[in-house]
Amino acid sequence: MLEDDKKLAALVRKGLETQGFTVDFCDHGDDAYALATTRAYDALVLDIMVPGRDGLSILRNLRDQRLTVPVILVTARSALNERLEGLNLGADDYLSKPFYVDELIARLHAVTRRAAGNALTLLQHGNVSVNLVAREVRVSGVTVELTAREFALLTYLLRSPGQTFTRAQICEHVWNYHFDPGTNLVDVYVQRLRSKLASDEFDDHPLIETIRGVGYRARSLPAPAA
Repeated sequence: MLEDDKKLAALVRKGLETQGFTVDFCDHGDDAYALATTRAYDALVLDIMVPGRDGLSILRNLRDQRLTVPVILVTARSALNERLEGLNLGADDYLSKPFYVDELIARLHAVTRRAAGNALTLLQHGNVSVNLVAREVRVSGVTVELTAREFALLTYLLRSPGQTFTRAQICEHVWNYHFDPGTNLVDVYVQRLRSKLASDEFDDHPLIETIRGVGYRARSLPAPAA
C-alpha cells in the first residue's frame, strides 16, 4: 500500500493484518513503483497524492508494461474527472478518504476475486480445501479453525506445492519482518498447522514437509489417474 499519512497507514496495517493479509507499506511513490515492478502482489492500494511518483502515474506505467495486478486508488479528493482518469487508466476500484478499513478489506476481496476468477478462489490439496474468499479451511469436509497467521502460512505454501521456502521467506511473507535466526516462530506455526490438519491421508507423509537445513514446502501430490 502506498500511503504517506503515517497514522492512517498504521491503522490500515493493523486492520489488514488482523484479517490475515500480509502488507508492504510505502510512503514514497518511487519506492512503491520499485516494489510493484519487482514483486508479485495480489493487489495494490495506491494513494494518488504522495511524494515522488503519484498513484496515477504508477498505475499508468504498470498498465503500459501490461502488468495486470488489481489496483485500488485512494485519494482525499473527490473530483469526478480524477476518478474517471484513474478508471480509464485501468484502476479496478476507487476509494475516497476518509474510509473504513472494513470497506477497504471488502474491496480487496472483490478485486482479487475478479482477477483470479472463480476457479482460483479455492485451493484444493488432497483432502484439504481452502476457500480464499470465505477464508475457510476444511479437512475431509470438516471445518478447521485457523488463526490469521496460520491461514496466511497455509495458503502461502499451498499456492506453490512442491516449492521449498526458506524460514526467511516465510517470515517475510507471513509476518512481514526479516528472519531472526534465533527464533523458532516458523517451526512452531508449522507444528500447529500439522496438528490441526492431521488426518489419515497424511499420517505417513505430512502435508507440510520439512526440508532439512532449508525450510518447508507443501508436499507435491501425484496427479489423479486418468
